Amino acid sequence: MSNSIENAITIIERGVADLIPRADLLKKLVRSAKREEPLRIKLGIDPSAPHLTLGHSVPLRKMRDLQRLGHTAVLVVGDFTRLIGDPSEKTSTRARMSAEQIKENLATYETQLFKILDPHKTEIRYNSEWLTPLTFTDVIEITSKYTVARMLERNDFSQRFAANNPISILEFLYPLAQAYDSVAIRADIELGGTDQKFNFLVGRDIQRAYGQEPQVILTVPLLIGTDGVHSMSQSRGNYIGIDEAPGEIFGKVMSIPDELMESYFTYLTDILYQEVTNLHPRQRKQRLAFTLVEMYHDQEAAQHAQEEFDRIFAQRNRPTEVTQVKLDRALLDEKGTIWVVNLLMATGLIESRSAARRLIDQRGVSINDERITSFDLNIQFAPPLFIKVGKRSFVEII
Repeated sequence: MSNSIENAITIIERGVADLIPRADLLKKLVRSAKREEPLRIKLGIDPSAPHLTLGHSVPLRKMRDLQRLGHTAVLVVGDFTRLIGDPSEKTSTRARMSAEQIKENLATYETQLFKILDPHKTEIRYNSEWLTPLTFTDVIEITSKYTVARMLERNDFSQRFAANNPISILEFLYPLAQAYDSVAIRADIELGGTDQKFNFLVGRDIQRAYGQEPQVILTVPLLIGTDGVHSMSQSRGNYIGIDEAPGEIFGKVMSIPDELMESYFTYLTDILYQEVTNLHPRQRKQRLAFTLVEMYHDQEAAQHAQEEFDRIFAQRNRPTEVTQVKLDRALLDEKGTIWVVNLLMATGLIESRSAARRLIDQRGVSINDERITSFDLNIQFAPPLFIKVGKRSFVEII
């Protein structure tokens, strides 16, 4: 084996949870080098939300490694399969999305993707290209190549079956549709999270059934979110978006549990964790926050975000730039006061009165630096009112 192939495998294996099978990867790399033909690396993009998160960046960064080795990233946007809904690791049938929702979510994806990937070595494909034209005869042909018994080998399906929880036929179609994506783009390697391993294995079988060489499987760990418990998810609210404002990224990173720092450095940056273990945990976290803001914005934004964070939290000062909201005077009573819950709703930072009450109960609201401890208060409106909600949200009411 040549040194270049050995180096490529070392780079590819770094941070990977599964590589199936390694021998096939070696064979593909050798052939690619000999023919001077790049491998086609497939990564599915689920348009279930409008933002890409640091969790999404884990497979995207591995894809960038493969691009730097000379290979082609083929991003398959699941605009068709998202109409079904991926049942992976779900305990019940997943809600389907409308075509309009999917289109809205896709609108900002390209700009976010190319913060990480090389656009010159990237193809973006939509699986509606080849799945929409399929006839019912085609679907029968695809489904004939896999069995229900094999489908039930998947943990989430087998557990739901054992518990007498419903599994729709539609959900069985999802792994087959995703597998057919690999056939359509002639994938050499499929990359994604560990939760996709079963679907990727189906892809190997379906490619083989259609006379193609099976794809190699590369999985990367699912990143734990800011709550320190669940995998990062926009629906859970424990996420950091790569297109969020610098101050938001910095503040959210500073809020993560200390035990997450090693995995965040390892999977989200090029910094070796051993290089920062001698730092105090707070300094280590600041280095992580600064690095991530610099990656997705620039050094100046990272410096400003750190200074603002220090001003607000270390020195207990207010931020230099605060959103101003003009209060609708119709909300005031004859005494010029306003119920504190209505005032919080007027900030635009809180979605409901119940959420406002909950934040007050949690001591998460202050007005002009005074903690609010009761939701029965009426506040005398004497603008400006400086309102802090949670740890990082500030509004000036005028």
